[in-house]
Amino acid sequence: MPLPRSDSLEPGQLWALVGVLLATVLVVLDGTIVNVALPTISSELRVSASQAIWVVTAYQMALVMALFPCAAIGDKVGHRMLYTGGVALFTLASALCVVAPSFGWLVGARFIQGLGGACIMALNAALLRAIVPQRMLGRAIGWTALTVALSSAAGPTLGAVILSLADWRWLFAVNLPVGLVTLLALRRLPHGTPTQRPLDLPSMALNALGFALLVLGVDRLAASPAQGAVLMAGAAAAFVALVMREWRVEAPLIPLDLLRLPSFRLSVLASISCFGAQIAGIVALVFDFQNRLGESALVTGLALTPWPLTVAVAAPLAGRLADRLSTAALCTFGAVCLAAGLLLAAWMTQEHRLLPLVASTVLCGLGFGFFQVPNNRNMLLSAPKARSAAAGGMQATARLSGQTAGAVASSLVFHLVTAAHAPQVGLVVATAMATLGALFSAVRVVQTA
Repeated sequence: MPLPRSDSLEPGQLWALVGVLLATVLVVLDGTIVNVALPTISSELRVSASQAIWVVTAYQMALVMALFPCAAIGDKVGHRMLYTGGVALFTLASALCVVAPSFGWLVGARFIQGLGGACIMALNAALLRAIVPQRMLGRAIGWTALTVALSSAAGPTLGAVILSLADWRWLFAVNLPVGLVTLLALRRLPHGTPTQRPLDLPSMALNALGFALLVLGVDRLAASPAQGAVLMAGAAAAFVALVMREWRVEAPLIPLDLLRLPSFRLSVLASISCFGAQIAGIVALVFDFQNRLGESALVTGLALTPWPLTVAVAAPLAGRLADRLSTAALCTFGAVCLAAGLLLAAWMTQEHRLLPLVASTVLCGLGFGFFQVPNNRNMLLSAPKARSAAAGGMQATARLSGQTAGAVASSLVFHLVTAAHAPQVGLVVATAMATLGALFSAVRVVQTA
């Protein structure tokens, strides 16, 4: 991947940036590589398919529960200390996954992995801002987006290769050498100045409770709608109590102070919309490829690979442009391209050919790459530097919220619409989400004109 020239950054800055990118690889790759092993884990550990999914759910639950608390703790103890501790915890939990004697042990280890991942994701943006000068921030975010895209694209294929050669435990064993190298690189992270603000433990507890009930509610919604609704109502009550507690706090756990800033708020809403569109679009295409066109899982995976690869190509270019041009205009352009690609895919579902649909994924990837990097840059720079960790936590939460919204929307579509028409309807819904993201970005264009 293209890294900055040594004359652009000092050697210490360069190594610190490499460490942050490697930590990003750890979190993203681990979130995608395990999915292909769920049937194997289900068979070998003698659990049902629905239980096996908890290998993924436990990881995601820990992430969303801990993102905002990790941002606050990072401000208190220092970003370098918590980030390095997060990588160490993630690597240790990977070792626990390797030696897991039972399914319960594996799920518990994955939850611990998620806690380590939350330390990494919550502080990534703040550390980028500390490592690179502001004139290079767009490029640095572009390199991060490139890393995410390549890791996402490589995950399923790498997982399939490992499973064809070795036991599923090796999916977690590959994290060990990467984690150790990452810890060595992170020794060059800058020493920040911790804040003197006390930790708000009751707010952290309400935050964790709210997100835990939300994930459990979404997980139970399809199997038991009543139980899922009760859990989600409990999540709503926890969030209401949290907002009431923090409404007038100067630096709240959930960054309400930042959400009052119009530019930051619009970027968050656009991020939720476009990440939701991406997930809803990919889910619809997977079912269209396999059910309507009759393609195998391998062909489906290969057909979807151009999407993240195009993001990987577009992201560094978008990062360079974001340092020079209006981020609002770039985000609007990217979201419009994403909506156009999804709409083209919806239209192409009437055809019985694979290649036109693959072409639409290239347009989607181009649009998402041009949207994501400038939008993340705007979110980070809209916040005061002292609130960089909170902005990073909100950035990661917006992404996870959008992905959850896209998954729930897809589930509802496939529940309410016949199997033959569900992929096309799902792509139309995804188009609407991307269009909403374009509108939020267009409002920013008007505000900055």
